[in-house]
Amino acid sequence: MSLEEIAFLFLAAVALVTAVAALLVRELVHTILWIAIFFVDLSAIYFLLNAPFLGVIQLGVYAGAVTVLLLFGVMVTRKRIFAREAATGIGPIPLALALVTFIFVVSAVAELGQTERPIRSYDPSYLSVNLFQTNGPWLLLLGLIMLASVSGAIYLVREGRE
Repeated sequence: MSLEEIAFLFLAAVALVTAVAALLVRELVHTILWIAIFFVDLSAIYFLLNAPFLGVIQLGVYAGAVTVLLLFGVMVTRKRIFAREAATGIGPIPLALALVTFIFVVSAVAELGQTERPIRSYDPSYLSVNLFQTNGPWLLLLGLIMLASVSGAIYLVREGRE
């Protein structure tokens, strides 16, 4: 077993543990922190798979912006985020459904693994050209719409509103 395979197995195990921890933890803020660790771990997997562009996008967009947006949203909308009334979590029925889904996914992957298919590589420059040249103005417009949505949500939940 090579060092890359060991690193991938370790990162995959960390990803599974953090994803399950995000589901099972009782505090909403702790859930968001576990999700942030999962996002960072996923970007490390992208770097390990020689996809640095996707790794940087994962770090910047998900581990950075989405995590901050989630924390900001929780802090703006909840008065006592560390209180027990803000507790979340997962019950036994959704956990059982997740286990059944996991079993089906593992069996499907095992069946797909029996057939040999060539692995095709892609050129990340196509993705960057598509994101930042062709669709760049649309992404900017989407960001402005999201900013307006967050500003509207802040206005709606602020206290002392007439």
